[in-house]
Amino acid sequence: QVPLVESGGESVLAGGSLSLSCAVSGDFYSRNCIGWFRQPAGKEREGVAVIYTPSGTSYYDDSVKGRFTISQDNAKKTVYLQMNNLTPDDTAMYYCVARNHGVCHQRIMSHFFTNWGQGTQVTVSS
Repeated sequence: QVPLVESGGESVLAGGSLSLSCAVSGDFYSRNCIGWFRQPAGKEREGVAVIYTPSGTSYYDDSVKGRFTISQDNAKKTVYLQMNNLTPDDTAMYYCVARNHGVCHQRIMSHFFTNWGQGTQVTVSS
């Protein structure tokens, strides 16, 4: 159907946790950098976390380090984003993203990623 399908977004209270899932088409999963961007309403998109599927090497934006964890399940071809200690600043549409086969870089740049999911909304309220 589509190469990237996100799920798990919902409304939570500040301090809560959510886990997002991204089901990745087999064509995009192997030897690829896959991760998450987010875009608050009316603001620019920003990289959140990425993971390189062959090695599990991951990188995070400073704003989520220590709170978010990206992980993968090769059997399910799924990438996850565990989000803890959420704040209202985490409110955004979260997009699963993938390169057309390439490594991840510490600086998460949107132009690296040519494949985007439809997004899943995360809303954090105080």
